[in-house]
This record gives sequence, structure tokens and C-alpha cells, in this order.
Amino acid sequence: GRRVPSRDMAERLDEVFGSDRGTFARLETGLRDLPYPASFRPFSAYEAGARSLRLFEHVLVPGLLQTADYARAVLSTRPHTSADEIEELVTARLARQALMTRADPPLLYVLLDEGVLHRPVGTPEVMAGQLAWLAELSEQTYVTLQVIPYSAGAHIGLQGGFAIADLPDLPGIVFLDSVADGQTIEDAAIVSQVTQRFDALRAEALPRGTSRDMIRKVAEERWM
Repeated sequence: GRRVPSRDMAERLDEVFGSDRGTFARLETGLRDLPYPASFRPFSAYEAGARSLRLFEHVLVPGLLQTADYARAVLSTRPHTSADEIEELVTARLARQALMTRADPPLLYVLLDEGVLHRPVGTPEVMAGQLAWLAELSEQTYVTLQVIPYSAGAHIGLQGGFAIADLPDLPGIVFLDSVADGQTIEDAAIVSQVTQRFDALRAEALPRGTSRDMIRKVAEERWM
């Protein structure tokens, strides 16, 4: 009773116990935010309800797009965190991906610095699996994934990763990533500034198809 259940476990419990209206699934949804750092919890609700998400990362694959093995390798670097706590964090991170399997997933616009594809996280098998998953995701109609190549040189995104959630009838919300677990920001002026930076970064990125080819090439030549 100390660890957050996975979505799959909750659905199986509903099936076994014949729960009316998905009792365990609803409880799992309510518990999903608990393992997140306090700074991310407000943004998790915006992320789940967004009509579109714009993500930029210069070091790691965004949490929303991570495989279980990649997420585990990233989260295992947290100091003073037990194996059980790591698994709880992994479960919570993967649960966020439920928004991509719903009937009306948000539009995802993802920008990755090329360095993300080359930075070793976990074993070569972990990296190969993660890049294969990115390439597969990039084929979905609601996903636009682009890579900013090394040839772009220095760019404004090297200062840090971020996410922008666009919601129906609400101003955009920004999450700024940092070593201190990040910050959720609703200030309109800052949201506008971050949005402009995303647009500037997108101008440096390779086209969608070329980006997919690069991801597959790096996976095959470097990690397989």
C-alpha cells in the first residue's frame, strides 16, 4: 500500500472485482500526481488537459516521451532515493503517457537538440530502444518531432529545457526544467517570451522527415 499502482494494474483490478464505472482506474488517476516533485504537480494537470504541447529538450528525452528503461536510468541518478521510490517515480512518469492513447490526443510539437540522441543514458540497448520509440512516435499524425542539428551551433535553447501547454479557453502555461525540479509559470509575459524562443528554435530544426531519418541513423550506427 505504499507504491502508486500502474494504469494496467488499476484496469485489471476493475476487471477482477467488477468495479462499477472504473473505481480503481479513477483512484489511480487521482494518485498519479503524488510522486511528482511539488514544482511539477501543477503543470501535470495542465499537461493532461492540453490541446497542444510544445516541448524542447537539449540534454535528455522529454519525460513524456521516455521509455520505461530510459526513465529508470534517468531517475536512478537521484541521490538518496530507494529502489522502490525509483519504481514509483517511473510508474508516475509512464502514466503521463496515457494522454497519447486517448481518442483525442493533444498535438505534440517536440524539438530535440541532436545531443539528446548521442548522450548515453543507461546501456546501448536502452538508447536503441528509446530512439526506436521516438522514431515510431514521430510517424503519428499528432506528433511533429524535429531535431536541431549540431550544425546550428549555439542556440537559445542551450540555456535549458521547457514545455508549453496550450489549453482550451485558458492562457498558455510553461514549465521550466532545472536542477531544482523545475518551475511552473503562468505569468503571461514569461509565457510569451518562452513561446517566442520555441519558435526561434524551430527555425533552426531539420524538417520532420529528415529528423526521423537522423534518429534512426543514430540508433543504428551508434547504439546497435
